[in-house]
Formats: sequence, C-alpha cells, structure tokens
Amino acid sequence: MRPISTALSAPLLACLLLSPAGADVRRPTVNDKKAPEGRQDLEVIQKHLLETLPASRKATVCIDLGEGSGSGVVISPDGLILTAAHVTGGVGKEFTVVFEDGRKVKAESLGLVASSDCAMAKITEEGTWPHVEVDREDSSKLGDWVYSLGHSGGFDKERGVVVRLGRLVQVKDDTVQSDCSLIGGDSGGPLFDLTGKLIGIHSRVDGSLQVNMHVPVREFLKNWDGMLKSEFIGEGPFAKKPEKGKGFLGVGTEPRPEGGLNVDKVGRESPAEKAGLKKGDVLLKMDGIELTTKEQFQDLLKEKAPDDRVALELLREGKTETLTLRLGER
Repeated sequence: MRPISTALSAPLLACLLLSPAGADVRRPTVNDKKAPEGRQDLEVIQKHLLETLPASRKATVCIDLGEGSGSGVVISPDGLILTAAHVTGGVGKEFTVVFEDGRKVKAESLGLVASSDCAMAKITEEGTWPHVEVDREDSSKLGDWVYSLGHSGGFDKERGVVVRLGRLVQVKDDTVQSDCSLIGGDSGGPLFDLTGKLIGIHSRVDGSLQVNMHVPVREFLKNWDGMLKSEFIGEGPFAKKPEKGKGFLGVGTEPRPEGGLNVDKVGRESPAEKAGLKKGDVLLKMDGIELTTKEQFQDLLKEKAPDDRVALELLREGKTETLTLRLGER
C-alpha cells in the first residue's frame, strides 16, 4: 500500500468534523472499539489528527547522513532527538538534521542501545526547537489508533512529512507493531497516539506487508541516562560497536630533539587534513599526554576507535594551540 500524503483524503475530510461531547481527551473511547461504529467515531479520530498534526510535523526531522537518510523527532526545546540506532549507526557521529520547512542544522549522535534499536541525538547549534511530548506514562494499548510520521524516501520539501493512520496490532515488552505502512527513510521516525504524544520510534520497516515494528518509549526510558551520557549500550543487530585500534588519523611524524613529534606528512582527505593539521606542525600532546616517540604515539592511537574524539596540542609558528578532531576508520 502506498503511503498517503500529509493531507487526508477528501471523503474523510468531508465527513469528519467535531468530537462528541464528553469524549475523554486523554484516551479517546474510539480506541476501545473493534472498528469505528459511525460518523461520530470518525469525527473523534479526525479531530485529534487536525489538532496534533501541526506540532508533530514541525518536530519530525530528516536525518541526513550523506550516503543515506532516516527520520527522527525532537523531544525538547534544546534539541534532544529520539531516533533508531540503525539510523545513527554509532556514538558521536556528526550529521545534518532537516526540518520540514527545509531548515538545516548540525547534530551529533549521543548514546544507543544496540539490542533494541534505541538512539538519541542532539542538535549542536544554538536555538529553541519545535518539539513534542513523550508518553512517559506508557499509556498506549493494543488496538489504539495511532499515526506515524517520517521523511519517506528522503527529504522532500514540496511533499513534506508523510503521515499514515493505523492501529496497534501487537504489543510486546520491547516492541509494538502497527499496520501503518512505512518505507525506507521512515526508520527512526515517530509514532504518536491520537493525543499527539510520542509512543514509539520506527525500527523495522516493511512497506509491502504492513509488518512495521516500533521501539516503544518505555525502552528509551529504561536506558535514558546512559544514552544521554553517550554510552554504547549492549550488543545486538542494530549497531556495531567500534573496534579499538581501527581509529585513523592520517599523519606521518618524526621525533624532535627538543621534544614532541614533527609532522612530515598529512594524508589527503584524512581526518588530520580536514581538522587543519599541516606539515611542519609539532605535536606536543594527545589528550593531555606528552608525546615523545613515534611508537608511543602509535600505541596511543591503537587504543582509539573510529569516531573517537582526540585533542592534539601542537606548536605552530612558535605558538601553541589545540585541535580537536574525530578519527576516521583504518
């Protein structure tokens, strides 16, 4: 089934107007029915969608990884993002976040849970960002009406965020399943209840079979503090832990009688070149440790993994300065 656009179909808009009097805004009673029983039930669904979609769409972002993209959702005014671990792919990765209006900002992945596909990221630019409320009470139930958002197939400003309406068809401890049809690019996007609260993040997507699994918010809450601290939690199929010894800097050095190491070669397109390291610089310290020999420097690098951040104190034209950079992969 093809995903529908953010605009609901004309027939549905024609018949859906207002919520019946006395409806529980916290949990619409239509959730407890096997199917809508008439116009009033459809009106309840439409009312909640019309009320909550604007804020939900503004907070749903495309995560542009350069060689691909996924989705995510901002959940705090300072730019905290929830997404899927298989979207970020690791801890401390830098990427671009694109809002529905086309605004692009820089972000960085925080921690993740490799076994359940949870991940956090953070916008690194100053600002106050559109965001949604998280269902911390874990109030969703089997059969609830839900809607999914995502940048299906990648960012498209003219189309905007895509919305699909469905129900929860399976609820387990670490996953929930909906019949919202999703496709590539939706991964990491948000799943909302009818009140506009975030209840899950898209994990495994199958657009043709409507077998779409989401990580429930409760899984994020269980690992919240660790992810905020940029921890790589657990082992599993959704992310591979970087291996020590594979961190790559891309410089050649020679010892210096006065101490430190002379940089005599900087690899083209290497992390060192991208960070601004130049031939003729003198490396004095790495992460606060004085550098004395090439072998010692190599041993220190062997303890690093790809994407690890290192601080290099150097001497350039008689002045000391510090460059902070991320290592590549050997």
